[in-house]
Amino acid sequence: MRWLVGWSSTAAGAGTGSAGAVGYDGETLHPVGSQLLWGDPDPLWAVGDWRPDEVRVVHADAQHRIAVLGICGATDEELRRGLFTARGGAVRHLTTWPGSYTAVVQAGRRITVCGDLAGARPVFHTPWAGGTAYATAALPLADLVEANLDFTHLAALLAAPDVPAALRDTTPYDGVRRIPPGHALVLRAGTREIAGYEPVASLAVTAPPADPGRAVDAVRDALVEAVRTRLAAPRHVPDLDPGPVPGMGPAERRAARGMPVPGIGADLSGGPASGTLALLAAGLPGRPGTLLGHGTGAGERLLAVTFNDLAVTGREAELERAGVLAANPRLHHVVVTGGEETLPYADLDGPLTDEPGPSLVQAARHRARLAAGSADHFTGHGARQVLDAHPARLADLLVDRRRRHLVRPVAALARADGSVLVPARVYGAARRLARTPYRAGLEVLAERLMRRRFDEPKGAVGASLAALAWARPGPAARWLTGEALAEVSVLLQAEADRSGTGVQRPGDYRARAALARHAADLRVLEQAAEIRSQRLHAPFLDNQVVRACRDLPEALRVQPGARAAILRTVLEGAGVTDLPAGWGAPSHVPTAAAARAGLRAAADPLVDLFATPLLADAGLVEARVVRKAVRSAAAGEPLPLDGLADLVSLELWLRRLLSRRGTCWTGTPTRSRAVPSGIQPRRSALTPGA
Repeated sequence: MRWLVGWSSTAAGAGTGSAGAVGYDGETLHPVGSQLLWGDPDPLWAVGDWRPDEVRVVHADAQHRIAVLGICGATDEELRRGLFTARGGAVRHLTTWPGSYTAVVQAGRRITVCGDLAGARPVFHTPWAGGTAYATAALPLADLVEANLDFTHLAALLAAPDVPAALRDTTPYDGVRRIPPGHALVLRAGTREIAGYEPVASLAVTAPPADPGRAVDAVRDALVEAVRTRLAAPRHVPDLDPGPVPGMGPAERRAARGMPVPGIGADLSGGPASGTLALLAAGLPGRPGTLLGHGTGAGERLLAVTFNDLAVTGREAELERAGVLAANPRLHHVVVTGGEETLPYADLDGPLTDEPGPSLVQAARHRARLAAGSADHFTGHGARQVLDAHPARLADLLVDRRRRHLVRPVAALARADGSVLVPARVYGAARRLARTPYRAGLEVLAERLMRRRFDEPKGAVGASLAALAWARPGPAARWLTGEALAEVSVLLQAEADRSGTGVQRPGDYRARAALARHAADLRVLEQAAEIRSQRLHAPFLDNQVVRACRDLPEALRVQPGARAAILRTVLEGAGVTDLPAGWGAPSHVPTAAAARAGLRAAADPLVDLFATPLLADAGLVEARVVRKAVRSAAAGEPLPLDGLADLVSLELWLRRLLSRRGTCWTGTPTRSRAVPSGIQPRRSALTPGA
């Protein structure tokens, strides 16, 4: 795991020790495995296996400097100009360079740390020693302040994971807070302020719709620039040949040691988004592929990976299309076969991640695919969230009095359901949402949780109808205890009372929440499935790509097949026109089938996992209820599988945290370690270890 951590004291020299260290109770603290970017009185460290090209610091003078960590397309001169502009307090321009990065600016005693729009590169903060400590990971701050577990946050994570009002700015660690997506943390001599840098659509302001052609062109330009930035970045992969092994070449030796092939690769299967990135990376000038003589021997060809799950049927058409795309002479195609050992829940061992997330149950599955990839690997994660129309956007169209744009999406739902009543049901639900205040939406959810009302309409139409609401229960909520549900219900009611009159548009609000949820889980997946020396790139979550996608007209988004059409236009603008028939077709069924097959195969270990679960010790679930749900789902009952994934993932995360040894800091007093000695009902703490 890679992160940065810094500190802002209330006065110059207060609480600090030697250069680049923080004094605490007579001890001098340093993050383990860190490199100091700048020192006292407000030090900043980069921690972990950052590549040399991923860490840049540009100085104007001793009191004015900027640090950028990650892939950033700005030149040093552009960073210097951005630093001068930021001295006056401006923030947004620091987030407009292509790539995925975290920017930290120090101007005298004022420090500005910029989060991203999606939430894939979050920023956390906590009070400490009279000032504020901040980091791009929550666990190091929990170590620093000896944080308790926040069980209210964990309950909300299960009861309403897609509702920002339930999660607020909390984390699993009590007292450690996160800044919302689209915001920056501003520290002035230890005091903190959260500042938004991105405008949010409001019901009171109706902007004229953007021209569809220009909006799609902007998406293409942003996406091409995001890919080009990564291709242009100098790539440093240590230990290209990890040493002699009899009968193995360099590529085989790296694979045997869990190391990726040097160069650029991409997922070719998994949908049109990953295929688009593969074709863009292969078509742009430069050296996209493996180094000649290492890895596949493919010269400059891009390494395209297709995952063929032999344990699940229904992916034949997708695999055939991947094979057609792989005929591109600049692609070297690698097919990774998976069986029962790569199903979800098949391998529940793994590293401790910064936070819990439902992707923990699929980490081994993704690791098998990524192990065949390159040192820099493109993924299409986030495309669905930034390009597709959340069903709640139908209400936004009604707010804007653009009813005619509802005709095609509603007709598509009617054809899928085969009922003539669908248009009236969908239109009625969209109209109710358009007329429902945000406060009322939170109150409805609070009542549903209190009364345990979790039944929702079935099928594709049912999912759309259920999504036409300000907030809805999470799929795991039905298995929570009454106490946990009541706690989240009270929290939501309090948030409703504080919400006031200012509110976002319902569709825009739900889409941003869905994007933040996906980005947070992708971050967990990156840590859980991490391959040494490999970097995963998700250009669809870059700030500039997210901005371009947000400018797409809602009338264009809601049309059936809009995402595939937009990506096809992007490829055509980049000179890629020969796409196989059926390209862009959705592939949800194999994913659900894999989840059910994995649950069926791992039913006994999962039942054993919940024999004495920590979640039950915390008062969040009853063990027998979860065991019964696991057996029922494995037997084929139509239970929400994603809800079971939430429960299993959180239980796994708690167990890994409980068994953790060590700390993120060196020089700390022995009590400063975020390791729980046990979890007791509703009052457990991350108590100190010996």
